[in-house]
Amino acid sequence: MGECETVRLCLPSLADDDPSSRKRWNLSSELQLRQGLTKEEVLIGLGRLVQCARILLLDEVEIYFVEGDDSGPFSPRNEIESLNLVLSAIDDSFEGTLGVAVEVLKFLKEATLEMIGKIGAQCTDYVISEESNSTVEELLIKWGKEQGVKTKLRIFHFEGAGRGAVASRDLDVGDIALEIPASLIICEELVYESEMFGILKNLDGISSETMMLLWTMKERHNPDSRFKVYFDTLPTEFRTGLSFGIHALAALEGTMLFEELVQAKEHLRHQYDALCPALCADHPNVFQSDMYTWDQFVWACELWYSNSMKIVFSDGKLRTCLVPIAGFLNHSLYPHVTRYGKVDPASDSLRLILSRPCDRGEQCFLSYGSFPSSHLVTFYGFLPRDMHRNPYDVIPLDFEDLVDKEGDQGPGVDGGWSTHMVRGTWLSKSKAPPTTDCRRRCWIISDQAVLEAALSIFSPMLEGIGADDIDRDGASWDVKLALDFVDLQRKIISSVVASSSLALQSLGPL
Repeated sequence: MGECETVRLCLPSLADDDPSSRKRWNLSSELQLRQGLTKEEVLIGLGRLVQCARILLLDEVEIYFVEGDDSGPFSPRNEIESLNLVLSAIDDSFEGTLGVAVEVLKFLKEATLEMIGKIGAQCTDYVISEESNSTVEELLIKWGKEQGVKTKLRIFHFEGAGRGAVASRDLDVGDIALEIPASLIICEELVYESEMFGILKNLDGISSETMMLLWTMKERHNPDSRFKVYFDTLPTEFRTGLSFGIHALAALEGTMLFEELVQAKEHLRHQYDALCPALCADHPNVFQSDMYTWDQFVWACELWYSNSMKIVFSDGKLRTCLVPIAGFLNHSLYPHVTRYGKVDPASDSLRLILSRPCDRGEQCFLSYGSFPSSHLVTFYGFLPRDMHRNPYDVIPLDFEDLVDKEGDQGPGVDGGWSTHMVRGTWLSKSKAPPTTDCRRRCWIISDQAVLEAALSIFSPMLEGIGADDIDRDGASWDVKLALDFVDLQRKIISSVVASSSLALQSLGPL
């Protein structure tokens, strides 16, 4: 690329006390490009920096399943955030840079943006239905703009998927898709200003989140509420796993989600019984019984579970909030917005900034978090469209009985793992048996022992799920969602059983 002074790019360094196994990569978080490098050599250097960013941003599940010296990509989330971290480092390096070095930085930026643009290209979701003509949704957008909201999104209905936010123009990396003033965010401060706070503050152990739940149950019926337009756009039912009926639960029998939902429902019932009847009896003027029924309580729980965001405000305090209009953005494994948890102090607003491009007419997605499908079903009421690609669909394992009592840790083993797990074998790049990760990360006596243990766990689990012989025609929404989840679990477990059986056969007689 011609003669130029040295270009230096820096990423955050790995902390000295980092407990993870990232250190085994011997990372270098700094890239220096000397004079006279060709474009190909510059791209090789960029590739090394991207690999470093990927490792720095691995979460616990991703670290667990890293195979050998694999340097990625590891997951869509990791790739999007890694490339944006590199992009930020490039932008920071422009300051004070002169001459040909500026051209090198421009080349690096263009190459990074090109890599970002390729992520999720196969999962683009364009509008295939009519724009929402609902009066309440139009009023919400109008009301929001009157309150200072700035948006480059429109609301559409997607057949079979409900409402979603669509880009009204081509949006690039770094563009602000939606900006919400902090004053429009529903948080605990509203409870503190209400008449019920004088009562709730005297209850032992009540959290701010529970106070907000109780406030919402009443405020949604207040015709003079400042947020009436927002509450009017909310559905009468959220259809999450918390609302599953007996037939949907029966369809889940044999899966871990069955137990999780039963326990979650029992927890909510206990919480309701401990709060609402007593509040209505002792303070009927504030807590009217018709607003604090069991059904209303479940509705409010589902609202907060499925729509709330954890936001850091300008005062540095983390609050659980409802954010009008932002709730229209759906979740994807290939999100356009990955980080949105902090109020910008300069504008005192919450900004949803794009981490990858979103074309005009394309649905704009958030990342709700690195969640397994069971969590998404329970608290959000859906499975991702690309659910078989979800790297967080893991099944925990207990190999405690197989650990070498001598504690003889072999070479290459990563210690410190208290939980072991498997996932669908189709996600493995090396196509190794699913128990390889467990074998590598705990002191297992032999390959045969871990394979036999896996089969003893998963074969009965597969039999417990049974065959897919339920007629879906005419089935209710919750039964259909439950069956889709069971299909996914069956596929994961079947892949583990098949791969473990094949690996055990390959060992031959010992």
